[in-house]
Amino acid sequence: MLRASSGGTGPSGTAGAEGRLVSIGTVLNLLREEFPEVTISKIRFLEAEGLVEPQRTPSGYRKFSTVDVERLGYVLRMQRDHYLPLKVIREHLDAMARGERVQLPTPAQSREVLDLADEAVAAGAADAGHGEPGRPAAARIGREELLATAGATEGELAEWESYGLVAAHPDGGFDADCVTVAKLIADLGRFGLEPRHLRAMKAAADREAGLVEQVIAPLRRHRNPQTRAHAEATARELAALSVRLHAALVQSALHLRTQ
Repeated sequence: MLRASSGGTGPSGTAGAEGRLVSIGTVLNLLREEFPEVTISKIRFLEAEGLVEPQRTPSGYRKFSTVDVERLGYVLRMQRDHYLPLKVIREHLDAMARGERVQLPTPAQSREVLDLADEAVAAGAADAGHGEPGRPAAARIGREELLATAGATEGELAEWESYGLVAAHPDGGFDADCVTVAKLIADLGRFGLEPRHLRAMKAAADREAGLVEQVIAPLRRHRNPQTRAHAEATARELAALSVRLHAALVQSALHLRTQ
């Protein structure tokens, strides 16, 4: 069973015999004793964020040490119990590696972080048109204002809508995400890229959103509101990583074509 002191001295626990390297599946089983909702995707995500650096076999398989598993347990515990962002957790781990003590938030401070997360989740729900009754929806703009902001014509907007690139809310308004998408489509159009060319990007975005949903679905179904708030924070982190990966892949593909 993984356990860590909450006093800031660092994680403790074992991953089998001292010095033994284990697979990601074994790590998952060890972590699930304390964190039932953890998934392999979550472990890989934390690796991508630099929270843990498992060794690799010649064939590319991950192999985790006892220290790796302890670090993962610490990260998950700080997210669950103190609602700390990954950047802060990484700073804690770096400080502990230098032999320094870290100061964890007080219960009141942790409560404040959770309240802010709850507000963000509620705002996001309202923006999607599913807010609480009586709660004002996030600001949206009308069709004419969107056309003016994007520098587009009614015909162009209708074409974007026909390809599913932009969609109005039931009340006819467009949210901030739609405005951003519309402006980007207009900018790409100036380079000769038409909406039909962008269908592949939309399909890729839908698939990426589906992957994110697979990771956070167990957290969203959880009865604990803290866990549900953590699901929304995780979704935002995964979305940001997905955007960075997409940009890096496009850049890499262009680089290879110019060689």
